[in-house]
Amino acid sequence: MASQANSGSDLGFEADLFKAADKLRGNLEPSEYKHVALGLIFLKYISEAFELHHAKLSQEEYADPEDPEEYLAANVFWVPSEARWEHLQANAKRPKIAFTDVTTGKEREGDIGNLIDNAMDSIERANAAVLKDVLPKEYGRPQLDKTMLGELIDLFSGVGMHGEDAKSKDLLGRAYEYFISQFAGAEGRRGGEFFTPRSVVQTIVEMLEPHNGRVYDPCCGSGGMFVQSERFIENHQGRRSDIAIYGQERNHTTWKLCKMNLAVRGIDADIKWNNEGSFLSDAFPTLKFDYAMANPPFNISDWWQPQLEGDVRWKFGQPPAGNANFAWLQHIIHHLAPRGTAGVVLANGSMSSQQSGEGEIRKAMIEGDVVDCMVALPGQLFYSTQIPACLWFLARDKSANGHRHRKGEFLFIDARNLGHMVDRTRREFSEADIATITGAYHRWRAKPEAGLGEYVDIPGFCKSATLEDVRKHGHVLTPGRYVGAENTVDDGVPFAERFATLQATLEEQFNESDRLTALIREKLAMVVLDGN
Repeated sequence: MASQANSGSDLGFEADLFKAADKLRGNLEPSEYKHVALGLIFLKYISEAFELHHAKLSQEEYADPEDPEEYLAANVFWVPSEARWEHLQANAKRPKIAFTDVTTGKEREGDIGNLIDNAMDSIERANAAVLKDVLPKEYGRPQLDKTMLGELIDLFSGVGMHGEDAKSKDLLGRAYEYFISQFAGAEGRRGGEFFTPRSVVQTIVEMLEPHNGRVYDPCCGSGGMFVQSERFIENHQGRRSDIAIYGQERNHTTWKLCKMNLAVRGIDADIKWNNEGSFLSDAFPTLKFDYAMANPPFNISDWWQPQLEGDVRWKFGQPPAGNANFAWLQHIIHHLAPRGTAGVVLANGSMSSQQSGEGEIRKAMIEGDVVDCMVALPGQLFYSTQIPACLWFLARDKSANGHRHRKGEFLFIDARNLGHMVDRTRREFSEADIATITGAYHRWRAKPEAGLGEYVDIPGFCKSATLEDVRKHGHVLTPGRYVGAENTVDDGVPFAERFATLQATLEEQFNESDRLTALIREKLAMVVLDGN
């Protein structure tokens, strides 16, 4: 995948495919078109996975390639004949199509949009345990240009058709992920709420290193945290089965995106939906998790309900009704296993705010020693907000989990100078940036025998602080207060000499300014004379 410093900024086939698909959008809004395009990529993915397994079964003497049970055993979705991609492709350009409606069982006539809806319905029914109420089924509506749908089918037909099994899946998975990110950018604030930029997710995952156990996200959006966790496992020669994934999402449309995103990747997960959300209707009230990762909406003010008064989750203090930041942190801490760790994206205000008792809750968390590391992020990382953000890393037990005893210690990282601009409005971390951040954290928390090298404070970037240091700063956790100023190289020039040089340069600039001012006045006077 071509990228700047392998950052995840895709410049390969994903970008070309998205540009081609976006040209077909016409006047359709990105928020609508998103579900049209992503639904078709999903349909293409599961149909191709089915066909590959179908071909494999056809070569086996005692296997029945038309038996749904054969696919269930291989963790492949069963795709009925009327929903297979080759059937849709064959009919993509026909204005009228006769087909059997899977809902009524009766013959009917329709267009390619109706055929796609029927295919989605058919797949849901055949795989109800995983896909019930997940797939988009609005392709038959009159507002959708059916020529556009036919051209999209032709476009997506070329993806993955000539690859090996794993390569084909990876191409489609990459395309789906890239499309999600591009739609988030096109939709701006609304779109960003369901999507955390890949480099931010990768930073959190690489910091926590989820090798095995339960992974949890209480506001999981389109599931990016889970995709990156699985990718981490694979990159470190682990097995997917070593982690179990749990998530909750209150937006039903976003929940559908998450379910499809994970299905495209072949990731098995327990993702719950209800419209009340994790605070009012916790989907996993009794479960504890080894890792939690979350990018909750920043500073939400309409979250409080009277029944949350005195909730068991508010161990460090009841969060203010006007801001849910410390509700998210405490909800996550409540769900951590005895040796659990968490990474949470929050607005910068969470590090220093004293409003409505937030300072007291933060103080209680610090004194309770559940804060492990704070990372200040650069601006313009997110699609959804320009509010400066930070990362909180939490640990239930800072003496355990295979790392060194670090009770009463905190690591502060100021990453505001890292990252590069990928376009006019958005910044992204490169692989090197992520390695710089995660390397400092891993060296800081590691036992000497881990062989990661000695941790060293770097002025302007990272600082290991004690509880007493944090107390002196009034329990404010802003990294800039601790890391100090970056060291500058001493060029050996005495201050007096350097000052004299700067003063001479400034005098030259003043003189040039005076000369230009006089010249402009002279020209203006000539214009006035000529006018008379």
